[in-house]
Amino acid sequence: MSLIHKVGIVGCGNISGIYLKNLPSFENLIVSAVADLDLNRAKTKAEEFGVALALSVEEMLASDVDVIVNLTIPAAHGDIGLAALGAGKHVYNEKPLSIELEDARKMLELAASKNLRVGCAPDTFLGAGLQTARAVLDAGTIGQAVGAHAMMVSRGPEAWHPDPEFFFKRGAGPLFDMGPYYITALVHLFGAVKRVTANARITHATRTVGSGPKKGQQITVETPTHIAGVLEFGAGMLATLTMSFDAMQGSAPNIEIMGSQGALLVNDPNNFTGVLQTRDTKYDWHDVPITRPYSENTRGLGVADMMKAFGESRAHRASGELAFHALEVMHGVLTAAQESRFVDILSKPAQPAPLGENEIF
Repeated sequence: MSLIHKVGIVGCGNISGIYLKNLPSFENLIVSAVADLDLNRAKTKAEEFGVALALSVEEMLASDVDVIVNLTIPAAHGDIGLAALGAGKHVYNEKPLSIELEDARKMLELAASKNLRVGCAPDTFLGAGLQTARAVLDAGTIGQAVGAHAMMVSRGPEAWHPDPEFFFKRGAGPLFDMGPYYITALVHLFGAVKRVTANARITHATRTVGSGPKKGQQITVETPTHIAGVLEFGAGMLATLTMSFDAMQGSAPNIEIMGSQGALLVNDPNNFTGVLQTRDTKYDWHDVPITRPYSENTRGLGVADMMKAFGESRAHRASGELAFHALEVMHGVLTAAQESRFVDILSKPAQPAPLGENEIF
């Protein structure tokens, strides 16, 4: 039986529900406290999920929890993460690791100096779909990977989200909101990105809130909402990355990998599983049996792996280094688009180890 670690959740918004549901199901975790700037919201979540303590953020940092799961808004990821590490806690942030690269770098440096772990969502790449895809590639089923397409296209969140303004500000947009899923999936499959280039645009200068109490209000768009990038990986493989809040998606898959001996269609990286297919040299398509665990929405799996890895003195998979790399890639894509050039990516995280076929937490 693994050592049981006390988890404190900071941020009791919509995403907290799935973490509160899943984290206690892992043998090495127990959720002992929740915190939020709105203490009443924390108390409501604590009562709903049977958590013993509802605290202020300051009380949480002073408590005896071992690891902080930071589910605050992206603009607060850096501040809360640094404060938690300063208080001697391991940290697992929702994506992105932070908005600013410098805050993310400080987190990794502080954690290293204190022998603490930093982890970060998404952990969907640990799910059955992308782990099975990794096994297909590692087995050489489609030969040498030559290229890939990664695409997330939607008309934007303002039609349904009751308070969507933050989606269109610096540190958000489709790239920072959804890009971590796609970039993390690609790094999991192919290793680190070497350099990037891109173009980007703001298609609509303003957006109109379509629902909720702010319906009809205008939002000024301050970040690109359609991004077309090219990622060059260390091994030479090239991937196109399209992230958009401006259009209807057509028939293209979320991720398609082109190999010298075949092709592989991969599930939506925002999900833990989905349909996988290969195409052979006779141009026939074949469904790929899912051979790895965690087909359900298992958000929090990265926390369990992080703390188990800490006890075993091994690298965890949904790591701060991986999340820093994804953040550097996203900043690089925007810089490349703004300055019409290639941008070298300096961080070189190790490719995460695949989950074993029977590796269950």
